[in-house]
Amino acid sequence: MTEIADAFWIALRLIGTLDSQLAEIVGLSLTVSLSAVLLSAVIGLPLGAALAMLRFPGRKIVLVGVNALMGLPPVVVGLMVYLMLSRSGPLGVFGLLYTPTAMIIAQVLLVTPIIAALTRQVIEDLWREYAEQLTSLGASPVRAIPTLVMDGRFSLLTAVLAGFGRATAEVGAVMIVGGNIDHVTRVMTTAIALEVSKGDLGLALGLGMVLLGLSVAIGAVAQLVKDRRERRAW
Repeated sequence: MTEIADAFWIALRLIGTLDSQLAEIVGLSLTVSLSAVLLSAVIGLPLGAALAMLRFPGRKIVLVGVNALMGLPPVVVGLMVYLMLSRSGPLGVFGLLYTPTAMIIAQVLLVTPIIAALTRQVIEDLWREYAEQLTSLGASPVRAIPTLVMDGRFSLLTAVLAGFGRATAEVGAVMIVGGNIDHVTRVMTTAIALEVSKGDLGLALGLGMVLLGLSVAIGAVAQLVKDRRERRAW
């Protein structure tokens, strides 16, 4: 019990003094996750809108694929990216394995299906609600997309926040493709796993508190967005 209490106070001290090691790990985590979510949003938002509004051969197969990828095990994604980026893989010539770039690629593959699937649902629901009105104004499904995106921007922001939450909590894929190298690819989740195995509970708890704080902040922002959307609807 004393050991846990000591680790707790060490964690608070590390956070309170902005310990350089902790700050470095948190900074890299945010850099990787924010980069991945930005790229995922650039891909997932248009993809989700297109799946909602366009009808084309094989659309149902694509929908099934996107929904299936939402639950894809992170370690499988990590293995796929590892095989692609390893020296014997097709992209091995670029030397990206065990770099932050490899971690970003893995997170993009995990987050994009989430954003795309949630975006499709939001846009489909809005089109179902406003289709008659927009059609009477001469808007085709494709031309209606910008209007629907603007109207559903709060819900779409929530979808992006959900993707960010997935990215910050990821450990399996980034461990495989990043290697958890100190000062290079060590992020919060992989550092926590390593420090616990080493018995350094102070740093692990400090990183866990920061990660928990990020999760709470994401949830709070999502709730604020939802409340604002509901007030706007009224």
